[in-house]
Amino acid sequence: MGLFIIVLMSVATVLLIRNMNKRLRRLPDSFADPKDVAREAEIARLDADLARSDVTPGVPAGESAKSDGDGVTTEGEVKGSGDGDSTAERPGSGERA
Repeated sequence: MGLFIIVLMSVATVLLIRNMNKRLRRLPDSFADPKDVAREAEIARLDADLARSDVTPGVPAGESAKSDGDGVTTEGEVKGSGDGDSTAERPGSGERA
């Protein structure tokens, strides 16, 4: 019985080695460097941004036409409807009693 198990494990090992060799032969000789791939992707993104006429290089797409004072809200500002009924003017309005 022990001889049968040894022969079975040997056959399985030979089959596994053959399968691994076939898969290793399919691999390319070398792989692309991840830094080069990331660099090429960044260059392609910048080229696409430059191709669009409404984008300034180095500025995100939504911010190219905005200036400092043309109605842009900053992080602390909130645009309201102007009726004076905003939650910022009513202290404690966000709290439950």
